[in-house]
Amino acid sequence: MTQPVFRFAPSPNGLLHLGHAYSALINLAMAREAGGTMLLRIEDIDTVRCTPARLSMMLEDLEWIGFEWDEAPRRQSDHFDAYRSAIDDLLDEELAYPALLSRSQIRQRVAEAESEGAVWPRDPDGAPLYPGDERHHSPEERQEIVSGDGDHTIRLDMEKAAARMPIGLDWHETGRGPLGEHGQIPANPRQWGDFILGRRDAPASYHLACVLDDALQGVTHVVRGQDLFHATSAHRLLQALFGLPEPQYHHHALLLDSQGRKLSKSIESTALRHLRETGATRDDIRRIIGL
Repeated sequence: MTQPVFRFAPSPNGLLHLGHAYSALINLAMAREAGGTMLLRIEDIDTVRCTPARLSMMLEDLEWIGFEWDEAPRRQSDHFDAYRSAIDDLLDEELAYPALLSRSQIRQRVAEAESEGAVWPRDPDGAPLYPGDERHHSPEERQEIVSGDGDHTIRLDMEKAAARMPIGLDWHETGRGPLGEHGQIPANPRQWGDFILGRRDAPASYHLACVLDDALQGVTHVVRGQDLFHATSAHRLLQALFGLPEPQYHHHALLLDSQGRKLSKSIESTALRHLRETGATRDDIRRIIGL
């Protein structure tokens, strides 16, 4: 039987907060109970916001709360070539295409359509689905976009990708979804539309890098917050397209602020560093987050 492998994958683009501590320590407890390996992955694709100083503070905060990892951390910024290669494979198979519309242009398109009474579909996070203007471009037109100087993204062609999706694609959920979903969960990647795989200034999106890294690191158990429950549908589709193994998934409840919102790195009062500087102890943190 394969030894269980868990991972915690924070991004050093701001201060870690109580929600990160909750997820990190749940991962660690489950890994130790299963006799498995605990990995730390540093999601630092955003090289502008993920600075060395923030990385150093993140590692200090994790050590302070008692989080342990068993191998040297994997840094996504060291593996840009692997992400680009994976995207190139999807482009070659015409399962992805270069797209030009910016966020503001998408918002404008949606506003115009809705002003005329149209109902524009949105993904589980509330973002409007991409119009897909460039889906039917010729190979020459696509190459012109990729090799040009303008900003562009690479998006999955959802209809073509979903056509290759195995019948009955699902995942095994040992935690709970936002509505209490548990057990075998059918994947519904179409709800995400033509989601981004990479940008001109960032070689991989969260979805792509997360899936590739989990496979390369042999992760068998993905434990994360319920805010990523619906993203698992997109991840299962990518795993199927690349022929990657399926981890077991466990989505845990989120820690919320006094107004019922999930914690944010912008809220200083919940930052681990702030709590530590005001005299909180490791035991205080565990008590606050219910562990």
